[in-house]
Amino acid sequence: MASVDHKKIEIGGMTLSNQRPFVLIAGPCQIESEDHSFMIAKKLEGICAKLKIPFIFKASFDKANRSSVSGKRGVGLERGLDILGKIRETLGCPVLTDVHEREQCKRVAEVADVIQIPAFLCRQTDLVLEAGRTGKIVNIKKGQFLAPWDMYNIVEKLASVGNEKVLLTERGSSFGYNTLVCDMRSLTQMAVTGCPVVFDATHSVQQPGSLGGASGGDRSFVPVLARAAIAVGVAALFVETHNDPDNAPSDGPNMIRLDDMEYMLSQLKKFDEISKANPPVNR
Repeated sequence: MASVDHKKIEIGGMTLSNQRPFVLIAGPCQIESEDHSFMIAKKLEGICAKLKIPFIFKASFDKANRSSVSGKRGVGLERGLDILGKIRETLGCPVLTDVHEREQCKRVAEVADVIQIPAFLCRQTDLVLEAGRTGKIVNIKKGQFLAPWDMYNIVEKLASVGNEKVLLTERGSSFGYNTLVCDMRSLTQMAVTGCPVVFDATHSVQQPGSLGGASGGDRSFVPVLARAAIAVGVAALFVETHNDPDNAPSDGPNMIRLDDMEYMLSQLKKFDEISKANPPVNR
């Protein structure tokens, strides 16, 4: 593989790059309340400060892609952005949230440091372009139905509106019904673009729709796949966490317990230091 010119994206005093120490993107699946979001954000901020891991808080104001019409979706756009803005201002950490419609991009850009395009929407050209036009960092989640090299076209879409601040996220590929698998080669293949690559350890262990009216998963594999991705070398790790995941309104089976985050991150930091100090010869 030819040598890659790895981009460096600056955000909140930290640098996102495939060659730099990993950044943690973490928080609950959805915003449940202001108190709950602050509780998780403060806990994560404290852990990351202790371990010296750069931290971006994430949470969704609307989980539009539900398995069932009865699935809980979140607090909504305006209330969600109000909470994210308060967390950003109070804790001083960058925030990330996702958009589902073109009309949301401009409003979300007023608060969020990173705008995320969900995996199922990653090929929606108008949505991708509108997110790019905000000038914000755009995190594109690779669709479960796409090959990693298909992401090159999406990077070009964003470049067409002058946005080079692009993150690419691996979150597993469909493998038959209700199952995802992770091909770690995709991390290197997406890195060919030069864009910082993110590994979503939470949704990679998801079992879409496997509970009938909701998605299942197995959080015990999150640390396993995270170790593998860190060993390959990524710019950031995306992890959803909750104080009581078994009773969370969405993605509970995939979320790491908040009390387990410090140990997992302390181990991953050690692997990351080895990985970044010993890059593969073809990088």
